[in-house]
Amino acid sequence: MFTLFSMPGTCSRASHITLEESGLPYKVKRVDFSKQEQHSQAFLAVNPKGRVPALVTSSGVLTETPAILSFIAQMAPAAKLAPLDDAFEFARMQSFNAYISSTVHVAHAHGRRGSRWADEASSLEDMKRKVPQVMSDCFEIIEQGFHGGPWVLGSQYSVSDPYLFVMSGWLESDGVDIARFPKVHDHYQRMLARAAVIRVLEAEKQA
Repeated sequence: MFTLFSMPGTCSRASHITLEESGLPYKVKRVDFSKQEQHSQAFLAVNPKGRVPALVTSSGVLTETPAILSFIAQMAPAAKLAPLDDAFEFARMQSFNAYISSTVHVAHAHGRRGSRWADEASSLEDMKRKVPQVMSDCFEIIEQGFHGGPWVLGSQYSVSDPYLFVMSGWLESDGVDIARFPKVHDHYQRMLARAAVIRVLEAEKQA
């Protein structure tokens, strides 16, 4: 049994969806940001970084979304959540996930977590103003990368898809119209129709 520490609406949603797709036994523990539970001693004992997701396994705790997603895919090979038998395609998946983690998510965070990088109010406001442009630039790259579709890697669904789904869902709050990116928009709607996504979104409402 795996335990996922998660908060609805955050990037941990990608791990939650992937666990639901995998068929692996798991449970979710909500980390309530409104109560600052991410900074509690109880949660810091699980993840000293004070962030979600964190996945508790029999071998230890995993953090960072790309690592968790690839781990789940490898633990549930029958679910075919990654091209495990193709080293290049697996690396291509990891490349996409790394871009989401290191660039797209960070661009989004500049609008809400600017205090990680600056203290001056003027600097924080400048970062906020820049978010729509930077997120648009990121998604232009993603849009152009959809060669075969309908999924990130082409015809095969993978753990990259729920990760993109989460980021696409943040665009509106970042001042970006997802309709500007037809392939990304189609992907987002396709994800909304997946049974696992429907179940996870419903579970988040009840959490």
